Amino acid sequence: MTFTVINRRTWKREEVFSHYIKQKTSFSLTTELEVDVLYKRVKQKGYTFYPAFLYLVTSVVNKHVAFRMSFNQEGELGYWSQLEPVYTIFHEKTKLFSGIWTSMNRDFNHFHTSYLQDVMTYQGSKALFPKKHMPENTVSVSMIPWTSFTGFHLMIQQDTNYLLPIVTAGKLIEKNQTLYLPVSLQVHHAVCDGYHASMFMNDCQQLANQAHEWIK
Repeated sequence: MTFTVINRRTWKREEVFSHYIKQKTSFSLTTELEVDVLYKRVKQKGYTFYPAFLYLVTSVVNKHVAFRMSFNQEGELGYWSQLEPVYTIFHEKTKLFSGIWTSMNRDFNHFHTSYLQDVMTYQGSKALFPKKHMPENTVSVSMIPWTSFTGFHLMIQQDTNYLLPIVTAGKLIEKNQTLYLPVSLQVHHAVCDGYHASMFMNDCQQLANQAHEWIK
């Protein structure tokens, strides 16, 4: 993936960025996505829900430059051409988890196959990050399938310059015979505003409603 360095002397967001990077301000936004169409399509086609959610989230963040902004290893500010999903898998025996990643592919079937291969390879691992050579350009995604929530916030103290988004989902809930998924987005205010967070949620909802177009 390519990394484009931002010229901060001419960047229209420089004043906002400088203010919030100094303040070390991040925020989270939580909503309930209506996923009835998505869930039924997944089951109809014999797929599993978690990789479908990973695909949906990664597709949306890759639409918006604001979610792909980061510092590279040289400390330069810029944005990636694409992000890859890093996600958690739960180990039933130990009740611990590992974080692994799967390369994003625009074809959902291909992505789903790669996801299953990665999970099969690393399921039961004792390492936190068992898959080597994790890329820099990642969106972190996790799911807490045991409980629902109306708000979720991570406290990141050590690396206040972490700019990439973090997405957390909860347990599917049914209301009036319709399925909903609580989803929390955490971002750094230096690169994302309420507008961007709103676009993320709106685009996730739209893509979930259009599941028949990408789940073949």
